[in-house]
Amino acid sequence: MPYQDILDGIYNEVFQIENTGKVADYIPELAKIDENKYGIALIDKHQNVFSKGDALESFSIQSISKVITTSLIFSKIGNDLWKRVGYEPSGNAFNSLIQLEYEKGIPRNPFINAGALVIADLMLDHFENPKEYFLEFVRELSENPTINYNQKVVQSELENGYRNAALVNFIKSFDNIKHQPEEVLDFYYHQCSVEMSCVDLAKCFQVFANNGIIPKSNSKFLTSSQCKRMNALMQMCGFYDQAGEFTFKVGLPGKSGVGGGVVAIFPNQYTVAVWSPKLNKKGNSFYGLESLERLTTITETSIF
Repeated sequence: MPYQDILDGIYNEVFQIENTGKVADYIPELAKIDENKYGIALIDKHQNVFSKGDALESFSIQSISKVITTSLIFSKIGNDLWKRVGYEPSGNAFNSLIQLEYEKGIPRNPFINAGALVIADLMLDHFENPKEYFLEFVRELSENPTINYNQKVVQSELENGYRNAALVNFIKSFDNIKHQPEEVLDFYYHQCSVEMSCVDLAKCFQVFANNGIIPKSNSKFLTSSQCKRMNALMQMCGFYDQAGEFTFKVGLPGKSGVGGGVVAIFPNQYTVAVWSPKLNKKGNSFYGLESLERLTTITETSIF
């Protein structure tokens, strides 16, 4: 498959489309990003890297980090995880409080903010220094020892994250948060602030395209069953309340973040990441979704 030619064509075509999205300015530090950035990277099953545009520039991965933390806890405690958080699509905005009331503090899935906060609580339970462990694990997956937290983004989220503070306290009232809300939010904002490039992200997610095996070390991180379930979660819940449309148009498991990143996998074939900061009304990268729809259409490849 001539992936470089395909990426070149997609980039040139999408860049001509009027981008009607908007940068996530409710996190002031993210609002400072150049809204015209656009990069795409694809890594095939032979570890060949193809890229175009701003694919080597780092950005805040935000909610994409939820896939990593969820998989870390899943690998640690197995199906006990699902006693604390569900695995159903939410149908509501990623920062919604609505469902928590009538579902008694059990978030619908780990990729909405409420669910990710429960996962953050579990990270504090199972790792002595969760921030350090998470960062080292991301560095291992992406094969990039320079990846780090962006402390300015952390601070920006701490100062403006009133809804997340409401969520974590509300969940704690149902006894589904064990640690102090401030500790949970501190870890959560750090995981979201991690900066990676499209190439880093595509490498990081190879484990999910490789049956739970980390390609570089050939070590088993997730069982085949766990990897299947993580991919199913990405398919159903990876794009907030636009997951159905993403499945309909793209047909790959994936995850987006409000930093403008989108990553997707085609099991046993490739991983692909796109970055473009301007988001559509559902919080997903406008150019990111346009790019991935074209990729699966042109290559005639999807999981369906």
